[in-house]
Amino acid sequence: MTTTQRILDLAAAAPAARGEDLVLLLHEANELYHQGLRDLHQEVAARLDGLATADLAFAADTAGMTCDASQDRDEVILLLTLVEWEMTPAAIAYVGMAEAAARRGACLIPEE
Repeated sequence: MTTTQRILDLAAAAPAARGEDLVLLLHEANELYHQGLRDLHQEVAARLDGLATADLAFAADTAGMTCDASQDRDEVILLLTLVEWEMTPAAIAYVGMAEAAARRGACLIPEE
């Protein structure tokens, strides 16, 4: 099963989950979300390997992720990765799941 499919499955199961079960679903989905982002980051870095940093910064600016002169190549590639990742079904499902869970009072950050 792919990361995307598992996140979609967790998001589909979340509305019926309550309390600690919902938090466990969120925890697993959060780990998968970050794993998917790491995997995509590697792919994007390899794909953009030959481009100059200025070209990467222009691409990031064009995508709506403003860069400044202090950002190095790796930071700009991460910004481009985030733009691409946020449009994936996995990321969209996770964000929707986390927002719906928060409205129900469940989140991964414990209250103080």
